[in-house]
Amino acid sequence: MRELWGSPSEGKHVGKRILMAGGAGFLGSHLVDRLLRRNELELLVVVDDFWTGTRENLKHIDDRRMHVVDCSVQEFATHETFDEIIHFASPASPPWYMSDPARTIKANVGGALNLINLIRKGGRISFASTSEVYGDPMITPQPESYRGVVDCTGPRSSYDESKRCTESLLFEMRRTRDLDVRIVRLFNVYGPRTRIDDGRAVSNFIGQALSDGILTVYGDGRQTRSWGYVDDIIDALERYFWLDETSYCGPLNIGNDREIAVIDVAHFIASLVPGSQIKFLPPVPQDPTNRRPDLTLARQVLPGWAAKVEYEEGVRRTFDWFKSKMTLMERIPEPPPPLLLQE
Repeated sequence: MRELWGSPSEGKHVGKRILMAGGAGFLGSHLVDRLLRRNELELLVVVDDFWTGTRENLKHIDDRRMHVVDCSVQEFATHETFDEIIHFASPASPPWYMSDPARTIKANVGGALNLINLIRKGGRISFASTSEVYGDPMITPQPESYRGVVDCTGPRSSYDESKRCTESLLFEMRRTRDLDVRIVRLFNVYGPRTRIDDGRAVSNFIGQALSDGILTVYGDGRQTRSWGYVDDIIDALERYFWLDETSYCGPLNIGNDREIAVIDVAHFIASLVPGSQIKFLPPVPQDPTNRRPDLTLARQVLPGWAAKVEYEEGVRRTFDWFKSKMTLMERIPEPPPPLLLQE
């Protein structure tokens, strides 16, 4: 595929050549925007098979340095090597990864196995892991040292365990090959460019409020999450992956440490659309009871960084974005249904 973007001028490496896997996704596309601000960037190859990513997320970009390749990350092939590789090629919503567990595992583990062979000597690979590696935690907040409580045979295991396995792979490559790695564990990010049919709580509630007005809460809604607005999270990723000088390879919790119950989220979003109602459905199996990051290490590695956008303000921004998109759609897509416990 080298011919798609050409070789460095006169065979010389004149700038940074970067591969962004999953760059058409929610978080990936926001990170693409930040990458294109870099003056030293020569080439940005975005690899995405558009399973959960969308072309719409990249439609606003007009930059000759960016080349989009429609391909799964585990099957991507090129003679090129890259100074930096960022691996975000995985669904993050339970309904999506539960719908195709084999594809989820391939994207995470198979993708990483492929990508580590494309890194130039002295290059770096950055990986988006997840708070799901902690499973249903018995302590809160969760520090990076916590090993978690994960069911390796459960319905969420394709995502949880493939993230854990990819972390293991990259840390072992660091130990045995001296590979430069950066690994973050992300906590419940939300914001504009989330799929309308994403299926996670904030996007699901907003989409439902703007369509039929019936917000579905699984279980009693007392399970808690720590909701991080996308701009805050991308600020941290930009600093950790390339802006700041740090030798810390990870794992690093990134998120908002304000913990809010799912039912409170539903009530707040319902208040934005008068007449909305809340409907309770059976719980999703092994849905974690709580999720809150210990950000002590993040504040040391990224001094001065914090999740600054208040939850209520972030939800309003996301609501306005969803509203603008849904008014242009003839039909509102629905997410894959979650696996439910029997009543």
